[in-house]
Amino acid sequence: MKEVKIWADGSCAGNPGVGGYCAILQYKEVKKVVKGSCTKTTTNNRMELTAILEGLRALKEQVKVTIFTDSGYVVDAMNKGYLKSWINNGWRTKKGTAVKNIDLWKAIWEESQKHDCTFTWVEGHASNDNNNECDVIAKSMIKRVQSTTTVDYA
Repeated sequence: MKEVKIWADGSCAGNPGVGGYCAILQYKEVKKVVKGSCTKTTTNNRMELTAILEGLRALKEQVKVTIFTDSGYVVDAMNKGYLKSWINNGWRTKKGTAVKNIDLWKAIWEESQKHDCTFTWVEGHASNDNNNECDVIAKSMIKRVQSTTTVDYA
């Protein structure tokens, strides 16, 4: 099975505000950048989730994929079993409240089931070149506001 790495990051001008996202996919020495913006009012968490979702959607076949993100929100949900608990609880948290960003979580769950996924936390704004590049691109997408890959998940 091919092994792909995805670095994903989202950003928001204000929180909520206009958002941008970026995912960098790497297979061996080949890189592909998936990027876009949300022109509606959105949140940083939604842009983080969108980056991961669009990265997974860009995969053309079943692969072993490691997703690197500086979002503890995402890594904890995937690695500590929160997402599975939400699904089992009818998309409710342990406290009984509705899960935020349910549309994106459902889509990420669906896409992640097509692959052998591992979610790995990386420190944001640190020494990881691909994570830093994602951050720069996500912020640049906010400035452009409109792009050829605009996704309005707000």
